[in-house]
Amino acid sequence: MQTLRLIPNDDGLDRAARLLEAGACVAIPTETVYGLAADARDGAAVAGIYQAKGRPSFNPLIVHVPDLATARTLARFPPEAQSLAQAFWPGALTLVLALRPDAGIASLVTAGLDTVGLRVPAHPVAQALLRRTGPLAAPSANASGRISPTTADHVLDRDTGLDGRISAVLDGGPCLVGLESTIIGWHDGHATLLRPGGIPTEAIEAALGHPLARHLADPSAPNAPGQLTSHYAPRAALRLNARPEPGETHIAFGPGPLTLSPTADLTEAAARLFDILRRADAQGLPISVAPIPDHGLGAAINDRLRRAAAPRP
Repeated sequence: MQTLRLIPNDDGLDRAARLLEAGACVAIPTETVYGLAADARDGAAVAGIYQAKGRPSFNPLIVHVPDLATARTLARFPPEAQSLAQAFWPGALTLVLALRPDAGIASLVTAGLDTVGLRVPAHPVAQALLRRTGPLAAPSANASGRISPTTADHVLDRDTGLDGRISAVLDGGPCLVGLESTIIGWHDGHATLLRPGGIPTEAIEAALGHPLARHLADPSAPNAPGQLTSHYAPRAALRLNARPEPGETHIAFGPGPLTLSPTADLTEAAARLFDILRRADAQGLPISVAPIPDHGLGAAINDRLRRAAAPRP
């Protein structure tokens, strides 16, 4: 299969929509990372996502929709979820909510759970496509467990991407946030952080007016994406909170030849994280990463780095 690179003009968007309607998988840009999209109501199309990524089928997917009104047709929104959606959508927030019985979402999307993760992306290309299609299931457009893609070139990389495994990629340029969405669910009525991400936890807690509960995920039975112990991994071994040593490729936070941010800015570091990991991995040496502050977006960056450094299955 030849993977097409589509320009996100009307012709390219229409072609992408036709491919998705026919059951194909198309990589699409969002403000977080590129997602591998398929019709969320077509079980065979969703199976194509798992096949292309080599993703375990017990790992649920996020459903992308154009607006809150569409999301409300798929899931039940408690008052706090409604408030968070109004505060942060469109944007890098996923809400895991009770699935409506008549939603029509393929069971592969939810991994058989009675909940569904929903997000309204802010990227204009994703918005334009979603208004041409129904709800789209879209995990990150990379081989399962590997570094997430933040450009179309990452998606099409022959060694680490999905070139030849999917029908097309809509090239919407670099992703501005660069980290997957923050995921919030509800356990025993309490808003709970399931995965840190592109919206800082502190901002969500400020909007709610109280702290989030924390959920210790079971990696063998995740209830949201991004909970596997080993994830976002380069091919090389990764050492964290480290000073540079001979024989390593070092990733700095602050001044340095290969740095997440020369000015130690967490927003810039988040946007550059996956691209810098790819550049470091291309050197073919073990990788070390400088300490990253564990607040704001730093919490999400450290979450990704810990999973990237975890022992591989």
